[in-house]
Amino acid sequence: MDLYPIILGIIQGISEWLPISSKTQILIASNYLLNINPSIGYTFGLFMEIGTVLSALLYFRRDIYQILKDKKMLYYIIIATIFTGLIGAPLYIISDKLLENAYNTSIPMIILGLILILDGIYIYYTRNKIKIKDKKDLNLRDIIIIGTAQGLAALPGVSRSGITVSTMLLMKYDPKFAFSLSYILYIPAALGAFFLTILASKSNIMYVISNIGYYGILTAIIVSFIVGYLTIDILMKLAKSKKIYYIDYILGSIAIIISLIGLIYG
Repeated sequence: MDLYPIILGIIQGISEWLPISSKTQILIASNYLLNINPSIGYTFGLFMEIGTVLSALLYFRRDIYQILKDKKMLYYIIIATIFTGLIGAPLYIISDKLLENAYNTSIPMIILGLILILDGIYIYYTRNKIKIKDKKDLNLRDIIIIGTAQGLAALPGVSRSGITVSTMLLMKYDPKFAFSLSYILYIPAALGAFFLTILASKSNIMYVISNIGYYGILTAIIVSFIVGYLTIDILMKLAKSKKIYYIDYILGSIAIIISLIGLIYG
């Protein structure tokens, strides 16, 4: 059995929820494993998100059910998704050009890593001095900012979870709420990206399928679903910790280390 689909599924399942840009990791892995060029690898990275979408749908099924009954929260999710699409769709279209012109995907991840570490330091020194915001404090301005930040993740190298979680933490939202809302907002955004790749880059997807086959694609999606679910569970448990700043340090360090490796060996 070819191990490449399993490896790609594991990479997607883990990296989607870490600040290291899953689409970039899939881009790099598919380039090394399948000899796929960066432009096609980037499209494949977005396509692979369908597995982790299913992870989020299963894990947050109760939260999603509550949102569907909460008109205000549902409205905010729709607004955030609209702004994500307005920013993200044009960035996706120009990403091929960026990749063709030696766009370095490591730089955005290093910046996000530094932001997370600085945010951890900020939380540590202000944890007993500032009022933490929660779901009830969410407002239209904040959700537009969050949706816009998520849209920027269409750029290669920009982590969606990293930029949305760090944006919410900088706005003083409770870490557990920041993680959960980020992951829930991911669902409509990733579904949009998945269908956009099918409509706009069908030839790229068919090229990947010709390399690993329909069975390989299905295997990668199933593996990413299982690994993604387990990764969400671990991170959500960590987010409940009173020492959330440790998570910022760890995730920020992971983003920087992987980015530096990419710079050295890329």
